[in-house]
Amino acid sequence: MNKKKILLLTTGGTIACLPGGEGLEPRHSDVMERELDQLRTYYDVTVRDSMCLDSSNMRPEDWQQIAVDIYNNREGFDGIVVSHGTDTMAYTASAVTFMLPGIDLPVVFTGSQLPLADMLSDGPDNLRTAFAMAASGHPGVFLAFDRKVMLGCRAVKVRASGFSAFESVNAWYAGTVTGMGLELRQENIPKPQGQPRLLPRLDKNVFLLKLTPGLNPAIFDMLAAMGYKGIVIEAFGLGGINVLGKSLRGIRRAVEDGISVVVTTQCLYDASDLRVYQVGNRLLELGVIQGRDMTSEAAMTKLMWALGQGMDPDEIRALFEKNLAGEVTAS
Repeated sequence: MNKKKILLLTTGGTIACLPGGEGLEPRHSDVMERELDQLRTYYDVTVRDSMCLDSSNMRPEDWQQIAVDIYNNREGFDGIVVSHGTDTMAYTASAVTFMLPGIDLPVVFTGSQLPLADMLSDGPDNLRTAFAMAASGHPGVFLAFDRKVMLGCRAVKVRASGFSAFESVNAWYAGTVTGMGLELRQENIPKPQGQPRLLPRLDKNVFLLKLTPGLNPAIFDMLAAMGYKGIVIEAFGLGGINVLGKSLRGIRRAVEDGISVVVTTQCLYDASDLRVYQVGNRLLELGVIQGRDMTSEAAMTKLMWALGQGMDPDEIRALFEKNLAGEVTAS
């Protein structure tokens, strides 16, 4: 039987860490060799180092490099696995989803909570799940962790150290590992639209703001003065924002200045819906954009990507009404 050809792109992270003088430090792919020997029993594995970073040090430029490496190296492979640190993996997986529309093979992010060098590491299990998904033949960007596979644009890290570190928020899993092997829910895997493209341009001038009671509304003027072109607000509940003080005026000025303001919710599950309460409807009148049931990671990276494509506020508002890759439930 011919083995599926899988490319492993390494980027560092806990999975590739070894103890150093100041704590765990990511190393290159040679740290993974013991586990790769096992995987080569089932797959034709090629390993390439994209970068070697603690994911806390990942920047949008690194997301772009990962997307470029995936796109340029995809020919001749059945799937790609990207090993990555867990702290910012959800941001990277979301950003790559938007930068690679129509991707024509499975791209699966994974990592671990304990380094592979640790006898009790969860890394081997996560790699096996990721490789199985990469060999599945279902195109898209995914994240595999703790025997679960989810869309990259729906994943959120929900535990700092527990092995069940990621959840698929407001979307069913794309697949799970059971006693029957990797069982996929094909109805939960969006079909790619059009030919694969590389659209890596991002605009970093997007600010993610968590609303707190009594927040100084001058923050909106400060963000505008700092050159931000987009703001994602994690509001209360269904999208509540204090409209009795000066916050509304600050948001109005931001929108009038051409800043795209997306309102989502601090609640991990369910959707924001600005149409329910008076406060939300007043925001809609100002021209804010509903984030609905998108994760904060997906809302932020989608806005960065839209701005990077040169879209104006009206085009961005229209884009956020569209489900590009499973990141939002269609209205």
